[in-house]
Amino acid sequence: MVTLVLLPGMDGTGQLFAPFLAALGCEIDVKVVRYPNREPLGYAELEAVARAVLPEGPFVLLGESFSGPIAIALAASGSPHLKGLVLCCSFARNPRPLFSGLRSLVGVLPVAAAPIGVLSRLLLGRFETPELRAAFGKALEQVSPAALRARLRSVLTFDVSAQLRASTVPTLYLQATCDRVVPAAASQLVSNLKPSTRVVQFDAPHFLLQAASVEAARVVGEFVHEVQRDL
Repeated sequence: MVTLVLLPGMDGTGQLFAPFLAALGCEIDVKVVRYPNREPLGYAELEAVARAVLPEGPFVLLGESFSGPIAIALAASGSPHLKGLVLCCSFARNPRPLFSGLRSLVGVLPVAAAPIGVLSRLLLGRFETPELRAAFGKALEQVSPAALRARLRSVLTFDVSAQLRASTVPTLYLQATCDRVVPAAASQLVSNLKPSTRVVQFDAPHFLLQAASVEAARVVGEFVHEVQRDL
Protein backbone atom coordinates (compact mmCIF):
# COMPACT_ATOMS: atom_id res chain seq x y z
CA MET A 1 0.00 0.00 0.00
CA VAL A 2 1.16 3.54 -0.81
CA THR A 3 1.60 5.82 2.20
CA LEU A 4 0.71 9.51 1.95
CA VAL A 5 3.36 11.51 3.83
CA LEU A 6 2.20 14.96 4.93
CA LEU A 7 4.74 17.76 5.43
CA PRO A 8 3.13 20.64 7.39
CA GLY A 9 2.99 24.37 6.82
CA MET A 10 5.11 26.91 8.67
CA ASP A 11 3.74 26.00 12.10
CA GLY A 12 5.28 22.55 11.64
CA THR A 13 3.02 20.90 14.22
CA GLY A 14 0.95 18.84 11.81
CA GLN A 15 -2.14 19.57 13.91
CA LEU A 16 -3.77 21.66 11.20
CA PHE A 17 -4.10 18.57 9.01
CA ALA A 18 -6.97 17.35 11.23
CA PRO A 19 -9.87 18.35 8.88
CA PHE A 20 -8.03 16.89 5.88
CA LEU A 21 -7.25 13.65 7.71
CA ALA A 22 -10.88 13.31 8.77
CA ALA A 23 -11.99 13.78 5.16
CA LEU A 24 -9.48 11.21 3.89
CA GLY A 25 -10.91 8.54 6.16
CA CYS A 26 -9.20 5.20 6.64
CA GLU A 27 -8.73 4.08 3.04
CA ILE A 28 -5.28 5.65 2.72
CA ASP A 29 -2.31 5.04 4.99
CA VAL A 30 -1.08 8.44 6.21
CA LYS A 31 2.06 9.58 8.02
CA VAL A 32 2.29 13.13 9.38
CA VAL A 33 5.77 14.63 9.74
CA ARG A 34 6.24 17.09 12.61
CA TYR A 35 9.10 19.56 12.91
CA PRO A 36 10.89 20.54 16.15
CA ASN A 37 8.90 23.48 17.51
CA ARG A 38 11.61 25.26 19.51
CA GLU A 39 14.79 25.01 17.42
CA PRO A 40 15.59 27.67 14.75
CA LEU A 41 16.01 25.27 11.83
CA GLY A 42 16.04 26.18 8.15
CA TYR A 43 15.11 24.16 5.08
CA ALA A 44 18.25 21.99 5.04
CA GLU A 45 17.83 20.89 8.64
CA LEU A 46 14.08 20.33 8.32
CA GLU A 47 14.63 18.30 5.16
CA ALA A 48 16.87 16.02 7.22
CA VAL A 49 14.14 15.71 9.86
CA ALA A 50 11.63 14.66 7.21
CA ARG A 51 14.03 12.32 5.42
CA ALA A 52 14.72 10.43 8.65
CA VAL A 53 11.09 9.36 9.03
CA LEU A 54 10.17 8.54 5.43
CA PRO A 55 8.55 5.12 4.90
CA GLU A 56 10.61 2.20 3.65
CA GLY A 57 7.83 1.25 1.25
CA PRO A 58 6.15 3.22 -1.57
CA PHE A 59 4.92 6.69 -0.64
CA VAL A 60 3.55 9.97 -1.99
CA LEU A 61 4.81 13.25 -0.54
CA LEU A 62 2.47 16.18 0.10
CA GLY A 63 4.20 19.47 0.90
CA GLU A 64 1.83 22.08 2.29
CA SER A 65 2.81 25.71 1.72
CA PHE A 66 6.14 26.24 3.56
CA SER A 67 7.06 22.56 3.16
CA GLY A 68 6.79 22.48 -0.62
CA PRO A 69 10.53 23.15 -1.10
CA ILE A 70 11.34 20.33 1.33
CA ALA A 71 9.08 17.97 -0.62
CA ILE A 72 10.69 19.07 -3.89
CA ALA A 73 14.21 18.52 -2.54
CA LEU A 74 13.25 15.06 -1.32
CA ALA A 75 11.63 14.25 -4.66
CA ALA A 76 14.81 15.23 -6.50
CA SER A 77 16.94 12.94 -4.32
CA GLY A 78 15.84 9.93 -6.34
CA SER A 79 14.34 7.75 -3.62
CA PRO A 80 13.09 4.55 -5.27
CA HIS A 81 10.17 4.49 -2.85
CA LEU A 82 8.82 7.94 -3.79
CA LYS A 83 5.99 7.50 -6.30
CA GLY A 84 4.33 10.93 -6.43
CA LEU A 85 4.55 14.56 -5.32
CA VAL A 86 1.74 16.88 -4.24
CA LEU A 87 2.31 20.59 -3.70
CA CYS A 88 -0.45 22.48 -1.89
CA CYS A 89 -0.43 26.30 -2.12
CA SER A 90 3.34 26.06 -2.33
CA PHE A 91 6.31 27.26 -4.37
CA ALA A 92 9.71 26.40 -5.80
CA ARG A 93 11.24 29.71 -4.79
CA ASN A 94 10.31 32.81 -2.80
CA PRO A 95 6.70 33.51 -3.89
CA ARG A 96 7.05 37.20 -2.97
CA PRO A 97 10.38 38.34 -4.49
CA LEU A 98 9.79 41.94 -3.41
CA PHE A 99 10.20 40.81 0.19
CA SER A 100 13.68 39.35 -0.37
CA GLY A 101 15.30 42.57 0.81
CA LEU A 102 13.68 42.14 4.21
CA ARG A 103 15.67 39.05 5.15
CA SER A 104 18.10 41.10 7.25
CA LEU A 105 15.13 42.32 9.32
CA VAL A 106 13.62 38.89 9.99
CA GLY A 107 15.64 38.53 13.17
CA VAL A 108 13.89 41.49 14.80
CA LEU A 109 10.35 40.90 13.57
CA PRO A 110 7.87 40.61 16.49
CA VAL A 111 6.41 37.36 15.18
CA ALA A 112 5.12 36.34 18.60
CA ALA A 113 3.12 39.55 18.85
CA ALA A 114 1.29 39.14 15.55
CA PRO A 115 -2.48 39.12 16.29
CA ILE A 116 -4.00 35.71 15.60
CA GLY A 117 -7.13 37.40 14.25
CA VAL A 118 -5.17 39.27 11.61
CA LEU A 119 -3.16 36.23 10.59
CA SER A 120 -6.26 34.06 10.49
CA ARG A 121 -8.07 36.49 8.20
CA LEU A 122 -5.02 36.60 5.92
CA LEU A 123 -4.78 32.82 5.70
CA LEU A 124 -8.53 32.02 5.69
CA GLY A 125 -10.32 35.16 4.51
CA ARG A 126 -14.06 34.64 4.09
CA PHE A 127 -13.59 30.94 4.86
CA GLU A 128 -12.64 31.65 8.48
CA THR A 129 -14.61 29.82 11.17
CA PRO A 130 -14.20 29.97 14.95
CA GLU A 131 -13.00 26.36 14.90
CA LEU A 132 -10.31 26.93 12.26
CA ARG A 133 -9.18 30.15 13.90
CA ALA A 134 -8.87 28.43 17.28
CA ALA A 135 -6.96 25.49 15.79
CA PHE A 136 -4.54 27.86 14.08
CA GLY A 137 -3.93 29.79 17.29
CA LYS A 138 -3.36 26.60 19.27
CA ALA A 139 -0.82 25.33 16.73
CA LEU A 140 1.03 28.63 16.45
CA GLU A 141 1.43 29.11 20.20
CA GLN A 142 3.48 25.90 20.35
CA VAL A 143 6.18 27.24 18.03
CA SER A 144 8.94 29.49 19.33
CA PRO A 145 9.55 32.91 17.73
CA ALA A 146 13.10 31.78 16.89
CA ALA A 147 11.79 28.76 14.96
CA LEU A 148 9.29 30.89 13.05
CA ARG A 149 11.96 33.46 12.15
CA ALA A 150 14.30 30.75 10.88
CA ARG A 151 11.55 29.32 8.68
CA LEU A 152 10.59 32.73 7.34
CA ARG A 153 14.23 33.49 6.57
CA SER A 154 14.45 30.24 4.61
CA VAL A 155 11.43 31.17 2.50
CA LEU A 156 13.07 34.47 1.53
CA THR A 157 16.38 32.94 0.48
CA PHE A 158 15.84 29.51 -1.09
CA ASP A 159 15.36 28.28 -4.67
CA VAL A 160 14.68 24.63 -5.57
CA SER A 161 13.75 25.27 -9.20
CA ALA A 162 16.54 23.03 -10.49
CA GLN A 163 15.49 20.21 -8.18
CA LEU A 164 11.87 20.42 -9.33
CA ARG A 165 12.95 20.34 -12.96
CA ALA A 166 15.06 17.26 -12.23
CA SER A 167 12.34 15.31 -10.42
CA THR A 168 10.70 12.54 -12.40
CA VAL A 169 7.69 11.51 -10.29
CA PRO A 170 4.07 12.40 -11.17
CA THR A 171 3.24 15.80 -9.69
CA LEU A 172 -0.04 17.35 -8.56
CA TYR A 173 -0.46 21.02 -7.60
CA LEU A 174 -3.40 22.16 -5.47
CA GLN A 175 -4.07 25.85 -6.12
CA ALA A 176 -6.34 28.04 -4.00
CA THR A 177 -7.98 30.74 -6.10
CA CYS A 178 -8.50 32.94 -3.01
CA ASP A 179 -4.93 32.61 -1.72
CA ARG A 180 -3.67 35.93 -0.30
CA VAL A 181 -0.24 34.55 0.58
CA VAL A 182 1.01 32.55 -2.42
CA PRO A 183 0.17 34.16 -5.79
CA ALA A 184 -0.91 32.31 -8.91
CA ALA A 185 2.56 32.98 -10.33
CA ALA A 186 3.94 30.33 -7.98
CA SER A 187 1.85 27.55 -9.52
CA GLN A 188 2.63 28.87 -12.99
CA LEU A 189 6.35 28.59 -12.23
CA VAL A 190 5.87 25.00 -11.08
CA SER A 191 4.06 24.23 -14.34
CA ASN A 192 6.79 25.92 -16.38
CA LEU A 193 9.52 23.97 -14.63
CA LYS A 194 7.61 20.69 -14.80
CA PRO A 195 5.05 20.86 -17.65
CA SER A 196 3.56 17.46 -16.77
CA THR A 197 2.27 18.86 -13.46
CA ARG A 198 -1.47 18.52 -13.01
CA VAL A 199 -2.94 21.70 -11.50
CA VAL A 200 -6.30 21.55 -9.74
CA GLN A 201 -7.96 24.77 -8.60
CA PHE A 202 -10.14 25.13 -5.53
CA ASP A 203 -12.39 27.96 -4.35
CA ALA A 204 -10.38 28.21 -1.16
CA PRO A 205 -7.93 30.37 0.82
CA HIS A 206 -4.27 29.67 1.57
CA PHE A 207 -5.41 27.18 4.20
CA LEU A 208 -6.85 25.00 1.45
CA LEU A 209 -6.61 21.64 3.22
CA GLN A 210 -8.49 23.09 6.17
CA ALA A 211 -11.18 25.11 4.38
CA ALA A 212 -11.81 22.72 1.47
CA SER A 213 -10.84 19.49 3.18
CA VAL A 214 -13.46 17.25 1.56
CA GLU A 215 -12.70 18.38 -2.00
CA ALA A 216 -8.95 18.26 -1.42
CA ALA A 217 -9.16 14.78 0.12
CA ARG A 218 -11.05 13.52 -2.92
CA VAL A 219 -8.47 14.88 -5.38
CA VAL A 220 -5.45 13.75 -3.36
CA GLY A 221 -7.05 10.37 -2.69
CA GLU A 222 -7.61 9.82 -6.40
CA PHE A 223 -3.99 10.77 -7.10
CA VAL A 224 -2.69 8.29 -4.51
CA HIS A 225 -4.91 5.53 -5.91
CA GLU A 226 -3.68 6.27 -9.45
CA VAL A 227 -0.09 5.98 -8.26
CA GLN A 228 -0.90 2.74 -6.48
CA ARG A 229 -2.50 1.23 -9.60
CA ASP A 230 0.69 1.99 -11.56
CA LEU A 231 2.98 0.08 -9.18
